[in-house]
Amino acid sequence: MTYTIDRNPCEESPRLGAMTLHPVAESVPRARRWFRKFIAPYNPACSIHDCVLMISELVTNAVVHGRSDEPWVVRVEWFRESGSLRVKVHNPGLPENVRLRHPDAGDAHGRGLLLVDSVADSWHAGPSRFGGTVVSFRMAEAWPS
Repeated sequence: MTYTIDRNPCEESPRLGAMTLHPVAESVPRARRWFRKFIAPYNPACSIHDCVLMISELVTNAVVHGRSDEPWVVRVEWFRESGSLRVKVHNPGLPENVRLRHPDAGDAHGRGLLLVDSVADSWHAGPSRFGGTVVSFRMAEAWPS
């Protein structure tokens, strides 16, 4: 496992941190722990608990739905964008497979993006700069002026 942290965010370098995870179930709690640890020094005003919940959902989706014939990883990055916090989760899956579902009450799966949609101020899915898919969410007013 690897991680990087940018200790001095600024307009030219808004990334606050990143982690690279193996596509295994154990990476989900690891992502939660690392995010909590590495976002804490920046003291955001948004709910860290909500962010950790959404990261859990997106990393789980990345591990379950990522596909590649080659060895691959899940990448998680977090950025300061003006006063907002943006979190991105990358995997080698197909961007067109990411969709908001509306499962029946008895369905065991399919609620992850519904949760992200209800908690985040906005979210987006599309092609990743690493190839594959990126799903991101934004928490507005994480650092009020």
